[in-house]
Amino acid sequence: MKHLRFWFDPISPYAYLAFEQLPQALEGLTYSVEYRPVLFAGLLRQWGQKGPAEIEPKRAWTFRQIAWAAHQLGIPIDTPAQHPFNPLALLRLLHACAPEGGGAPNRWQCEQVFHHVWRGGADANDAQRLAELRARLAPPRAPDDESVKQSLKLLTAQALEAGIFGVPTIEVDGKYFWGLDALDMLAAFLRGDAWFAGPAWDLAGIAPPGVRRS
Repeated sequence: MKHLRFWFDPISPYAYLAFEQLPQALEGLTYSVEYRPVLFAGLLRQWGQKGPAEIEPKRAWTFRQIAWAAHQLGIPIDTPAQHPFNPLALLRLLHACAPEGGGAPNRWQCEQVFHHVWRGGADANDAQRLAELRARLAPPRAPDDESVKQSLKLLTAQALEAGIFGVPTIEVDGKYFWGLDALDMLAAFLRGDAWFAGPAWDLAGIAPPGVRRS
C-alpha cells in the first residue's frame, strides 16, 4: 500500500478541489493519506512568488477557472467573502487537532476546514464561525498553544526543504505531484505506468539553462 502526503493550505481553491476529487481520482487503488497543513504564504515568500489572487488579472482568471473546474467535477464551491485572507487561525486549528508529539489531522477534520472556507461564501475569519468550527472539531490542544505554532512552522520548513513551492502538492515515494491537474498523473504512477519506471521522469525535470531575470 502506498502512503501519500497531501501538503495544503485551506486558502487555496485548488487544494480544496484536489482534496474533494482525490478519492474519485484514485478509485480502485489502495493507499493511505497523511494531511499536512502548511503556510502557503511562507512558500511564496521563499521562492519569490505572488499568489494567483495577488495579481489582479490572474485573480479574475483563477476564480473563473476554479468555478469551471468545480462545475466539471460536480464539486460545490463558493468564493469566501474575502480572498486572499490570513489562514493562520485555520492552520493552527488543524495542527491543534493533531496529537501532540506527532501525527496529523484526519480527513474529516480537514474536510470541515475546507468546507468552512469554500462553501457558503462567508468570511473564513469571522470570529463566531471560527468559534463554532473549533467547537465542532474539539481539538485536544489550544490553537494558540506554542507547540501548535511551532508545529506549523516546522511543517512549512519541511515543505521548503523538500522543494515544495505550491499547494496542493502530493508526495509519494519521493515524487511530488503539484496541483489539481496532476491527479491523473499521480493515479498513473500509482497504477504502475511504465513511464515512471524509466529515465523519463528524471530527464524531463532537467531543464536547459536559459535567460535569468535580475
